[in-house]
Amino acid sequence: MAIQVSHSEAVVPTTKREQRQAYLQSLLTQVQASVPDAPALRALRAKAEAIVNEHTFPSNRDEDWRFTDLSPMLSMPFTAIADAVDIDANALAAVQMPEAIARIVLVNGRYNAALSDVAQLPPGVVIGNLARLLAKGELADTLTARLGTVKGDHDVFTALNTTGFQDAAVVYVPRHQVIEQPIQIVYLSALQDAAIITNSRCLVIAESGSAVTVVEDFFGAEKSDHFNNSVTEVWADDNAQVTHVRLQREGAGTFHIGKTAITQGRDSRYIIVPVTLGARVSRHNLEVYQAGPQTDTNLYGLTAIAQSQLADTHSLIAMNHPHGTAEQLHKAIVDDLAHAVFNGRVWVPRNAQLTNASQLNRNLLLSGRARVDTKPELDIVADNVKCAHGATVSQLDANELFYLQSRGIGAEAAQRLLI
Repeated sequence: MAIQVSHSEAVVPTTKREQRQAYLQSLLTQVQASVPDAPALRALRAKAEAIVNEHTFPSNRDEDWRFTDLSPMLSMPFTAIADAVDIDANALAAVQMPEAIARIVLVNGRYNAALSDVAQLPPGVVIGNLARLLAKGELADTLTARLGTVKGDHDVFTALNTTGFQDAAVVYVPRHQVIEQPIQIVYLSALQDAAIITNSRCLVIAESGSAVTVVEDFFGAEKSDHFNNSVTEVWADDNAQVTHVRLQREGAGTFHIGKTAITQGRDSRYIIVPVTLGARVSRHNLEVYQAGPQTDTNLYGLTAIAQSQLADTHSLIAMNHPHGTAEQLHKAIVDDLAHAVFNGRVWVPRNAQLTNASQLNRNLLLSGRARVDTKPELDIVADNVKCAHGATVSQLDANELFYLQSRGIGAEAAQRLLI
């Protein structure tokens, strides 16, 4: 059911700032009313609520949001869904991944045991949902010690998620355990009569010496109005390796705001491939914090959008220790009236000596009306480093198209081949 909240003596906001503040408070009220009580999470949620109350809903006047217009959301009274939604197994046909060793399915932010499959796990590996694990007392101390403690938790949407997530997917890989096959996490947005807000949540813990591949898949909602506010926390402990694929292909009516926050221990390696294809408006905040020396970070992103979509990628790589390496390559293919945004920052403080970082944003415009705003940044204080960054914006080369067509390849096939 949808949670309806009424105020008998509501104060009508007058200024735009007051309107945004009132809208944020309505979202906060909605998600809090739909959250089941969990004593172990009360302190965490109270802290997050205080952070939300310190903020207002973002606008184009905010530097971090000046290219991403969220004002269409202000006219949409998103409601939170308190009850589970029945979903037929055929709903997962589009995302079947036979090679996965396990699958977790969250429908509108709630765990669905019937659609999930965690029967083939190696000994010691725990994959499931947070509510059940806390209720059973399984790994409760480990999970609560890590959940919500990754740096970067002070932005408004991350705090809103922490306040209002109903359940969370959990992947726990113990020390020296290597999982060869991928683990799939599916976030299914199911159609509802009203526009809904979902707070998807995931916690991945790879302990020292372990290795795991996690595939996150966001899909559903089709053309209905939907707000998916997701947060994924990844802990790669000392000498661990995490490979992470994030595929966002939600419906054309979706507003998707996602945070992926990673903490890397000494000698760890983290690889992420975020792919953005869907949603009306999407924003992915990707933040990597190197918490030990000799860490290796690799970010390989792709955005492919058309029509009037807007896709925004903001990334931060904080290289806080010596001998760290980081490589980022983000590509965008933009057609029709679509708008892609990239803002990547590499932070190299004084302690991060002998580091090596590179960052490149490559953009391909397929339409004269498509738009790209790109801003790669290097913020370097250390004096013994090797860092480089750059950005390109271009269109398909007419000579290359002619070359392919002159050899019997049709115009459309030639364009697809070059893309």
